[in-house]
Amino acid sequence: MLSSSPRSNPARRRVSARHRTATVALAGVAALIAAAVQSGTATAAPAEPRPGRANPAHSSVRLTAAQRAGLIRDADAGRADTARSIGLGAQEKLVARDVVKDGDGTLHTRYERTYAGLPVLGGDLVVDTAPSGATKRVVKASGATLKVAGLTPAVPKAAAERQAVARAKKLGGTKSAADSVRTVIWAATGGPVLAQETVVGGLQDDGTPSELHVITDATTGKKLYEYQGIRTGVGNTQYSGQVPLTTTQSGSTYTLTDGDRGGHKTYNLNRGTSGTGTLFSQGADTWGNGTVSDPATAGADAHYGAAVTWDFYKDTFGRSGIKNNGVGAYSRVHYGNSYVNAFWSDSCFCMTYGDGSGNADPLTALDVAGHEMSHGVTSNTAGLNYSGESGGLNEATSDIFGTGVEFYANNASDPGDYLIGEKIDINGDGTPLRYLDKPSKDGASKDSWYSGIGGVDVHYSSGPANHFFYLLSEGSGAKVIDGVSYDSPTADGLPVTGIGRAKALQIWYRALTTKWTSTTNYSGARTGTLAAAGELYGTTSAEYAAVQDAWAGVGVGTRPGGDTGTSYESTTPVAIPDNGPAITSDITVAGRSGNAPSNLRVAVNITHTWRGDLVIDLVGPSGTSYRLKNFSSSDSGDDVDETYTVNASAEPANGTWKLKVQDQAAQDKGTLNSWKVTFP
Repeated sequence: MLSSSPRSNPARRRVSARHRTATVALAGVAALIAAAVQSGTATAAPAEPRPGRANPAHSSVRLTAAQRAGLIRDADAGRADTARSIGLGAQEKLVARDVVKDGDGTLHTRYERTYAGLPVLGGDLVVDTAPSGATKRVVKASGATLKVAGLTPAVPKAAAERQAVARAKKLGGTKSAADSVRTVIWAATGGPVLAQETVVGGLQDDGTPSELHVITDATTGKKLYEYQGIRTGVGNTQYSGQVPLTTTQSGSTYTLTDGDRGGHKTYNLNRGTSGTGTLFSQGADTWGNGTVSDPATAGADAHYGAAVTWDFYKDTFGRSGIKNNGVGAYSRVHYGNSYVNAFWSDSCFCMTYGDGSGNADPLTALDVAGHEMSHGVTSNTAGLNYSGESGGLNEATSDIFGTGVEFYANNASDPGDYLIGEKIDINGDGTPLRYLDKPSKDGASKDSWYSGIGGVDVHYSSGPANHFFYLLSEGSGAKVIDGVSYDSPTADGLPVTGIGRAKALQIWYRALTTKWTSTTNYSGARTGTLAAAGELYGTTSAEYAAVQDAWAGVGVGTRPGGDTGTSYESTTPVAIPDNGPAITSDITVAGRSGNAPSNLRVAVNITHTWRGDLVIDLVGPSGTSYRLKNFSSSDSGDDVDETYTVNASAEPANGTWKLKVQDQAAQDKGTLNSWKVTFP
């Protein structure tokens, strides 16, 4: 989604049965990948790669459509054996969705899961298999044991449908009935529960098609989750000048059909809002006149954007189309009347563009195409849920690859930059829609991670990931790149040296396709990109260290070798009572002068079975509290292992500092293992 009117993501309610065993046979993504990277066993390579060069053993090989289809068939044929080998229960079955093959023969197979024949939402996983057939690693969207009390819903589908339709109407929908209701197992947030998934179509309040998915607890009737299936964007036409188009001739007629790129077609909806419209066709192979007076101008822009996006993915990653199966999507232009939006839809596997205010500026921009069509790539790889932290990562992925498309095009009329929508003037003052070097410059996006960021609109919670990508590519500080001035800060006040956009793109793509699942959050994104960097460049490489630096620069994790500066630490464990009073742990700081810094770092390590229950505060020597982490019913992860940055400049440095932790909901407990404060 390039942008939209801000919409809140209602807090997801906690499910009732959410206990997790203290130990599980197969750990979650963070533990598995982190352990693999630390031990060097993530994927066995004969030696560290040459400095600065990606290790071909751990780089994806290009597969033909037939080869990929064959690997998926093989995976499906052996899915029962795979399920048993990774410890799934008797009622669990796997369905192969995608396969990535490395140069050393390792296969990364992405599966969906069913339980007693019901789809498991949040049950997706990636199995890494050695050439010998041995399982090397499993990355799960949820580490919870898949088991529910019963399979008969207490809440009928009709009740779930009424709730979902009512919610859709609050968002501007007009339909009185749902498109579909199905019984599922919901496992994306907490312990698995029997649920109903309702999809409500129609139109949103701005005229965008709606595919609102509402997940309802089939036992209690409570809403557990919701997300919008349509990924929309906002922009005005950015003409790319005179560009070559691949078309198809039949007799004396040419059509906007790209036979070189999976048969991609571009259609004219002619103000309609449904169907495909009419395929652009004419007697001459020159399309449009550069203005809106010719409907084919928008068609040419859209056709060009789709071609460049296809070529970017093929030449950069060896990916053949959005689904990596050699099949093209299609584009529709002239959608609706004065529709100021553009959107990607998985259901039609198509990209759609409106004509802008007064039908004067079709939204057929190159960066819009790259951004929106990248939503399709995300849907067909990690499938990042479009809400919470995973939703921010979903949006950032489209910004990152949309930026990559713009640089790849090398079009003199629209040179590449780290600005999103820089020519659309959506703000009316000539400023871009978003800035990757300092996201907060748009007035709403966040520069760095913080505990409540999952409750922010996904367009703005994407900020830390966009910022990370810029820092990893170009580094921090003021600089001019291709005539554009940037000035990127860091959360910890320390510099970051970039490794170049090409390497940053490879790391992000490998994490997306082989390390992340539908529920990946910022912590998991850091873990996945570190694993990707370690495989491509080695865990002792400058690239690996730069990934650590760049994430630390946006408040996620620490730098290589731990904190720099002077640290004061408490390693005395303190039990955290379940739904009980707050506990505190003290650290005494002495021998310093003046006040604490504005970038005091507070590292917290807590073992807990539901981190969303926890509220964490730093209490300074003056008695003033600084909130580090809020309670969040939607934060279903285990443990807290985070470093927070606090502006403590009003506090005296010397004195007793306290960490206060309270568990504010029942059924889970944990232990504060250690914490420390670091004065840079």
